[in-house]
Amino acid sequence: MTKPIFQRAEALLGADGMERLLEQRVILFGVGGVGSWCAEALVRTGLKHLTIVDFDSVDVTNVNRQIMATTKTVGQVKVAALKERLLAINPDAEITALQKTFTEETAAAFHLETYDYIIDAIDSLKDKALLIELACQTKAKFFSSMGAALKLDPTKIQVAEFWKVKGDPLARALRNRFKKEKRFPRHKFQCVFSDEVFNSQLQIKGSLVHITSIFGMTLAGLVIQDVASFSCNKA
Repeated sequence: MTKPIFQRAEALLGADGMERLLEQRVILFGVGGVGSWCAEALVRTGLKHLTIVDFDSVDVTNVNRQIMATTKTVGQVKVAALKERLLAINPDAEITALQKTFTEETAAAFHLETYDYIIDAIDSLKDKALLIELACQTKAKFFSSMGAALKLDPTKIQVAEFWKVKGDPLARALRNRFKKEKRFPRHKFQCVFSDEVFNSQLQIKGSLVHITSIFGMTLAGLVIQDVASFSCNKA
C-alpha cells in the first residue's frame, strides 16, 4: 500500500507507476543549485533508491540557490546535509551519500552499470564529458544538465537531444571536445538547457534559484515521465 505522503503522486502515476518508481536505482552527480532540487523532487515523488555524489561542503554563497543550504548548514558536507533533508521527507528512502568527485581516476568505483538512471549535474567540463561518455556505454537512461548560470528568464528553459541543443556555451564546448578527441557518446540523450544570452562581464557567474531549481525539477521530471511512460506501455 502506498504511504500517505505519496497518495497524490499515485493518483497521477497509478499503482504500477509508483511500484516501478520504487524499484529504480538512480545515481545523481552534483547536488548544487541544479542537483539538489532534482534529488528533492525524486524523493518527494516516491523514488526510494538514490545515490547522491558531490565532494563539496555547503558554503555561504550556496544559500541563495541550493535546497539544503541554509545559514545553519554552512560548513556541512553537501551530500550529508541533503541526505538528512531527504530522509526527513521519507525516512524509508535508501539514500547513499558519497562525498567524492567523478574523475577518470574514480569513475570505475561508481559502478555505473548497476543503475537504471544516471543524472549529470556537474560543472567540470572534463569530468562531465567523461561521465557522458561512460554513462552512454551502459543500459541506464541518462539525462544531463547544461549551464544554468547567467540566466534570468525561466521561459527559456527547455529540453532537447544533446546534439540539437542551441545557444548553450557548455553544450558547445562539450561537442567541440568530443569532435577534437574523436570520442563520441554511443547513443543520444536528453539535456536540460536555456538558450538565453545574458550579456555580462562579471568575473563570477551569477545564478538564481528560480532558474537552477527549474533545471533540477526538469531533470527529475524526465526520470518520472520515463518511468510513467514505461508503466503505461507495459500495461
